[in-house]
Amino acid sequence: MEVLDLKKLIKFNTNSFSKQMLSDKPEMRIALMCMEPGQEIQPHKAPMRLVMYCVEGRGVFTVGDEEIEADSKTAILCDPMVPHGFKASKGERLVVMAVVTPASDSD
Repeated sequence: MEVLDLKKLIKFNTNSFSKQMLSDKPEMRIALMCMEPGQEIQPHKAPMRLVMYCVEGRGVFTVGDEEIEADSKTAILCDPMVPHGFKASKGERLVVMAVVTPASDSD
């Protein structure tokens, strides 16, 4: 068993967003991204399933052609090869935990 205390892992960087790999296994990768207001991850594609969980703050999440404004305790799911990204809203820090799992052959 592994326990991740996110409160202790949150770290911000004023120059660019902070990314920490919390777990990096073939069946599941977990990353924690901490963003100052205005910092972003540009939409990109990946051949995996993704959950973007907003731990705290507020941001705009892009999934495909949609933009979703979300705040803490919101989860956004994304299918493989769908463009996705997110940006910390003006005046708000954003902490996102991304959980990535491989897509099955039938996806």
